[in-house]
This record gives sequence, structure tokens and C-alpha cells, in this order.
Amino acid sequence: MSKSFILLSFLMGVIVLSSNYLVQFPVNHYGLNKVLTYGAFSYPVAFLITDLANRSYGKFAARKIVYFGFILGIGFTVLFSTNFEDFISIRIAIGSGIAFLCAQLIDVQIFDKLRKRKWFIAPLTSSITGSTVDTFLFFLISFYGTGIPWFTLLLGDLGVKIFVTLIMLIPFRLLLKTFKPI
Repeated sequence: MSKSFILLSFLMGVIVLSSNYLVQFPVNHYGLNKVLTYGAFSYPVAFLITDLANRSYGKFAARKIVYFGFILGIGFTVLFSTNFEDFISIRIAIGSGIAFLCAQLIDVQIFDKLRKRKWFIAPLTSSITGSTVDTFLFFLISFYGTGIPWFTLLLGDLGVKIFVTLIMLIPFRLLLKTFKPI
């Protein structure tokens, strides 16, 4: 295993843990508390990591990073930020795990199918699709029927995730020299 593979795996776990923690906090500025959480800003970085791994090591290695990130991120989430007396906290951990795995594995497949097109097509398409799947699954599993305005939070988070995904094209392009295609 190369150092960059280990680094990407570790970063994936950190992003999952950070996003799971930050999603608990609504943005309390400009009236956005019913529309947006801080997790929307960090989570799209997970797709950057997956896409760089896919570009450089291929889809099988990218899947390994997803699984490693899942185990590390969800493991730490359950250990450090899940209050087992709070049903919402448990639902967040479960929703996060299911949404993360589904979205990241879809991202890996789409990226792999589009990898030979222009440099931005694969990461943009796979990340937006993955973010959409992740957001819908996460908010539905975690908050449906709880009284939390999950649908407006879902729409706000998805909007920010798409915006951040567009911004993530910049570091993706800059890192293409470091993470050479297979």
C-alpha cells in the first residue's frame, strides 16, 4: 500500500466523522437554521477523495478506501458522538452509514464509467449523483417523522453540497498531476 492510499483512507474517515458531527448543528445565521447544517460544507470532500483514488488507483482501490472510511468514520461516530439514550443520535449513525456506503459506491461506479471523458465530467457527474443519493437517504433515515424540518434541511444541504462539489473541481484539477490516472 502506498502512502497516498493510506493518507486518502485516513482522510476519508476524518471527513465522515467530521460531517457526522457537523450535521447535528444548523447554520444559525441569516435565518438558515431550518435549511442548512454545517455538515453540508465538509461532506463533499469525501467525493473528492473517492474520485482521486479512483483516478489514480482504479475502482477496486477506491472501494477499499470507501470501506476503510466507512469503518473508521462510522466506528468513531458510534463511539464518540452517538448518545445511545437519544433515538435521533442512533438514527444519525445508521442513516450516515447507509447513505455513505450507497452514495460512495455509486460515485465509484459512475466515475469509473466516465473516466475517459474530459477531466471534469467524471468527478462532477459522480459527485453530484452521489451527493444527491447520500442527502436523500441520510435525511430520510435520520430525521423522517421526528418533527425536525428534514426536507428543508435536505434541500439546503443538497444545494450547498452541489456548490461545494463545483468548488472541489479546482483541487481535483490541481491534484491530477499528483494522482496520475491508471
